[in-house]
Amino acid sequence: MTSPLAKVSAIATCLVLAITAASAGDISVRDLTSQLYNADRSRPPQLAGHDLREMDLSGLDFKAANLSSSNLFGADLTGADLSNAQLKGSRLDRVTIIGSRFDGADLSDASFLRPSTFSTLAAPSNEAASFVGTKLTRARLFGRFNRASFRGADLSGATLAPFNRTGFIEHIWRTELSGADLSGANLSRANLTYALLSFANLRGANLSGAVLRKTDLSRADLTGADLTGVDLAEADLDGAVLTGARGLETALGLDSARNVDKAIR
Repeated sequence: MTSPLAKVSAIATCLVLAITAASAGDISVRDLTSQLYNADRSRPPQLAGHDLREMDLSGLDFKAANLSSSNLFGADLTGADLSNAQLKGSRLDRVTIIGSRFDGADLSDASFLRPSTFSTLAAPSNEAASFVGTKLTRARLFGRFNRASFRGADLSGATLAPFNRTGFIEHIWRTELSGADLSGANLSRANLTYALLSFANLRGANLSGAVLRKTDLSRADLTGADLTGVDLAEADLDGAVLTGARGLETALGLDSARNVDKAIR
């Protein structure tokens, strides 16, 4: 005869299993695709909080869907259109974003760590993701974003620096933005420690209060950028264009920056 305590324990176990099943993969790719296909951009799909881990979502048009607080860890978003989507607080670690579009999306407070951004180490421009006008305030980004467009994006308070030891135990040890378009972007108070910004377009960007310690700015174009209170300690300014840059006299750590004499003013 089963004791009352054993019955309660069995019921509790069933409840835990039911909750776990509901929270892991709580929507199928087929159902998601169907919702997106039948959706209208004037009434975006409501998909907030869904578990979309490791799903193949390549090529989908998300039609400005609300994906706030969703878990997209390891999902394949190759060629997907997430323009104007709501992704606030979402987890996009290890996602594949070859040729993906996030233009105008809200990625504030999102986690975007070590995404797969190119099919080869060559980082071809036609595979670079697009973040034009994207809101990335306080977001955490770490990985290869070479040649990506962040034109007019809001990265204020974002963190692109290595965290803990994670960045140093893999082949990617710093955030790469070589040749990226950050013109007119808001990078105020952003942490870009160690970031690779060589040949990046930072024309008219707001870098006030940003941390650029040990950042590679060689050949970067900072024409007309706001550098008020920026931390340039040990940064590399070899060939950096500083014509018309504002607030350079207030920059911190400029005395320890490298190749300051080779910067173009």
